[in-house]
Amino acid sequence: MKDAFKNMWKIPELRDRIIFTLLALIAFRVGIYIPIPGIDLARWESFLAGLGTSSQGLISFFDIFAGGALKQFSIFVLSVTPYINASIILQLLSSVIPSLKEMLKEGEEGRKKFGKLTRQVTLGLAILQGLFLSMGVSAYRAANLNYFVFLIVSTISIVAGTMFLLWLGEMITEKGIGNGISVLIFAGIVARYPQYIASGFVGRLSVFEWIVLIIIAIAVVIGTIYLQTSERRINVQYAKRVVGNKIYGGASTYIPIKVNGGGVLPIIFASAIMTLPSMLATATGAGWVSKWFGYGTPLYLVLYAILIFFFAYFYNSVVIDPNDISENIKKYGGFIPGIRPGKPTSDYITKTMMRVTFIGAVFLVIISLLPYLIRSAAGVNIWIGGTSALISVGVALDIMQQIEAHMITRQYEGFMKKGKLRGRR
Repeated sequence: MKDAFKNMWKIPELRDRIIFTLLALIAFRVGIYIPIPGIDLARWESFLAGLGTSSQGLISFFDIFAGGALKQFSIFVLSVTPYINASIILQLLSSVIPSLKEMLKEGEEGRKKFGKLTRQVTLGLAILQGLFLSMGVSAYRAANLNYFVFLIVSTISIVAGTMFLLWLGEMITEKGIGNGISVLIFAGIVARYPQYIASGFVGRLSVFEWIVLIIIAIAVVIGTIYLQTSERRINVQYAKRVVGNKIYGGASTYIPIKVNGGGVLPIIFASAIMTLPSMLATATGAGWVSKWFGYGTPLYLVLYAILIFFFAYFYNSVVIDPNDISENIKKYGGFIPGIRPGKPTSDYITKTMMRVTFIGAVFLVIISLLPYLIRSAAGVNIWIGGTSALISVGVALDIMQQIEAHMITRQYEGFMKKGKLRGRR
């Protein structure tokens, strides 16, 4: 491990990517402590301290993804939530609007167009959410500040902060390590872990609670690693073709179908949607919404689980098109052993994908709901949620895999050079 860490810094491209990512995260963390102009932080903190248990749970849950920006009411208060919501909306629309679906099939150019459209929708959602959020906290503005001036300044600041994070995430994806948006969410979650640990000591958790907490953390890490790296491989064989004096084909390969193809995205999408009812209740004062859809209520947990299932299947259905795969296999003279080409191959891939995705979706639901179940069954106060731990481990694993890919590539090239020299000798 020590040698691998040293080697990591010896590769110029990898070293530059890691340094760029670290600098971007520093900029993100600094922005967390820049408050919205005109907000009275003392009154805002007093308001948060006086909220009920359900509202406190919502604030803490939302603040996890915002990296602490909500309690600071900083320019990054919305974090990348508008982008997540925009991605959800467009991904759903792409399954029913042919033009969007074709756009995704146009390769790199299509992805650029889709990304541009996503940014435009993100800007619109950021303006709406920023305006409503500013209206909701306007009572906690500075006493000498005009209401409309505060709305304009606050909304512009929130929108600017969100779009800056979107740009920063894209730069991390392009010039850094990992998926930029996921890395920002990961940084926000991990930055709060020291506070959780400190609150555990201050709250004087019992030995039993610490043991349960550590066991859950280890189980989540191990389970997530297995989930992220597991895949079902469908064997594909290609028939031999004789063209002139050369023989083509005859190779055997496979189609990898990941157990958790969506990674942490189903969790993030479901979490983003489930914050909407409680936010609506807080803004409008609708008590019945908090009663039925409040953070941690039975109906909340049921809907949360259903959404995770839905997005796990939906993401795979968008990424994997069995008909296209079947056509490509048939086009290049391949076949799945025991399965006829054409529609039977497509049906077989679909059936396999549905079964494999079910296993991944069940695991995601169990990990996400585990803290709630333990609280109700054993009364243990688990303050590090399964959702945040799953996202942290998943993103960290993705970052490590990208670093590993860079290192293996460099080592592989070196090994091939040695092999050529030996062959010449």
